[in-house]
Amino acid sequence: MSKAARERTARERLAVERQKQAARQKQQRLLAIILGGVVAVAAIVAVTVVVLDQKGKRDQTASAYTGPQAPLTREADGSIVMAKPGVTKPVLEVFEDFQCPACQQFEEAGGKDVKQLAAEGKVKVVYRPFHLFGQQPDPIKSNSFRSAAAALCVPADKWLSYHDALFKFQPREGSEGFAPKDLVAWGKDVGVTDAGFDACVTDQQKKAQVESMTTYALQERKIDSTPTVFLDGKKLDQRGMADIKGAVAAAAAAK
Repeated sequence: MSKAARERTARERLAVERQKQAARQKQQRLLAIILGGVVAVAAIVAVTVVVLDQKGKRDQTASAYTGPQAPLTREADGSIVMAKPGVTKPVLEVFEDFQCPACQQFEEAGGKDVKQLAAEGKVKVVYRPFHLFGQQPDPIKSNSFRSAAAALCVPADKWLSYHDALFKFQPREGSEGFAPKDLVAWGKDVGVTDAGFDACVTDQQKKAQVESMTTYALQERKIDSTPTVFLDGKKLDQRGMADIKGAVAAAAAAK
């Protein structure tokens, strides 16, 4: 075989080998694409499963209150009284709306002091929830009313736990919130076992009492903002509300 023939044969073999190599590389790229697609699909499936699983779980679980407190009783007008036996003065009345951001801030800043003072027998606390936002458009009005009605369904001994949960999970203003299923669930979280609790919340069985408490707050007590706090019938200013302990001590000294 001549030199030229040998070189031609070598070139042909080289060309064939390059074609085979190109084919192998193409197969490898195709396999990589397929495997990448499989991994992507698997990741999407995994994320979907997690999302669906999370939808089945509640991310807002209420906790039972375990801090200082005095015995609690519910009055005929729907208010909640927290006081040690025999304590009748000073009287601290708290008018609040569970949809009110300022009420939430007051609870965060002074709620612990209010409970501590009652536990120490230094004050008689009267909680008067109502729905101040009755003239506002939905969903603010609905949130305000639903939460007030649900709170009246809760037994007195679970009041503080439920009260704190409503402020903790207060919906953003203008957003849908305080869904009936959540209001029921939070009650069960804090230990409400009454057979009629679910229906009381979902059917808004305390509607008439909420309206009565709201009328009392707005018309008889002239409440125009929340929170409004009275100490022995005298409305506290911002300074007094910021220093509940000091205000109560001053009232006790004056008495």
